[in-house]
Amino acid sequence: MKILVINSGSSSIKFQLFSMKESKVIASGLIEQIGEQTGQIKISSIHHKEPITKTLHIKNHEQGIEIISSFLTDEKIINKLDELDGIGHRMVHGGTMQETAFINEKTIKMIEDFSSLAPLHNPPGLSGVRATMSKAPHVPQVAVFDTAFHQTMPNYAYMYALPYEFYERLHIRRYGFHGTSHHFVATQAAKELKKPLKKCNFITLHLGNGASMAAIKNGECVDTSMGLSPLEGLIMGTRSGDIDPAILFYLEREEGLDIKELDTLLNKKSGLKGICGTNDLREIKAKIKDGDERAKLAFDMFCYRIKKYIGAYFAVLGRVDALIFTGGIGENAVSVRHKICSELKILGIDIDKKRNEKRGVLTHFESKKSTIKLLVVPTNEELAIAKQTQHLIRKAAKRS
Repeated sequence: MKILVINSGSSSIKFQLFSMKESKVIASGLIEQIGEQTGQIKISSIHHKEPITKTLHIKNHEQGIEIISSFLTDEKIINKLDELDGIGHRMVHGGTMQETAFINEKTIKMIEDFSSLAPLHNPPGLSGVRATMSKAPHVPQVAVFDTAFHQTMPNYAYMYALPYEFYERLHIRRYGFHGTSHHFVATQAAKELKKPLKKCNFITLHLGNGASMAAIKNGECVDTSMGLSPLEGLIMGTRSGDIDPAILFYLEREEGLDIKELDTLLNKKSGLKGICGTNDLREIKAKIKDGDERAKLAFDMFCYRIKKYIGAYFAVLGRVDALIFTGGIGENAVSVRHKICSELKILGIDIDKKRNEKRGVLTHFESKKSTIKLLVVPTNEELAIAKQTQHLIRKAAKRS
């Protein structure tokens, strides 16, 4: 079975083609700067050790899908896109959808309805859907939603203390994101601990340029740090995370910033970048070595916010089997894990400094004294999407 996974951004398409028998990537690539004067293509396959790179104008997502299709046929990986067994699409916002869904007119309408809550993500995602449906009309298309895993949260966790009519009319509530990643690493951690997921209580930390956490009780999400949008919660690369909303009123009065400017400020000019000028943690660590105080402040703020959420989620869960770190920072930033965990001994957390030095591989880094397991679990959202797509297709085949 061959499953193509598509992740469409506003000006990009990321893809991976899986052979599901071995859960193996047989082709992958990234097409960037779609719609701009000069686009970038970087594609590789099992037949090429080095990626193929090209620079050319890419008019739209449909042309991007055509490029992917041509590459796969030229490489003789497939004869045509329409012979694939399935295509799975990452969809950021699925509202209250709790499950992966086949893409049809009803699904497309639902995704469109929630586009106002994810204007930077859902419309590009639909562009990728329409392009692949046009090119491969006979292949089952599946939507996997970032929000789905979090829909088990109780209402007292997902509701905001706003007039209830805004929830009823405008669907304002906490949805959460990175759900595919949180679920994937929780499942992998349960296997590592040799326990059924339904008997596990975890705190998962997806830490990258975008960052979120989830409290998982008996295998289900009961709270998460992101909210109506991916802006709420932790301090991120360029996003502010939690702030006093009155700051926005103050900035409007004192600086004359309008809604669009405030949106840009909080999403693209804040977070680590807003404090010290860069959102790259490697650069921040280099600056700290050079004595940059603002870089140190940004690093300390980032870790402190995470620690606060860990404490809150301990209170929510009552019992915690493991903290699970994933994402680019979570998997590779030894200093971040050390800073966070070394200051949580009151919760029974104790790290093994040597084991914590490992990067990017599944590993335990708790000491023998720790009563809580500490895990690094590399995420693989694309494989998770491929597996969910395969599962839905097989389930439908059994029914028929």
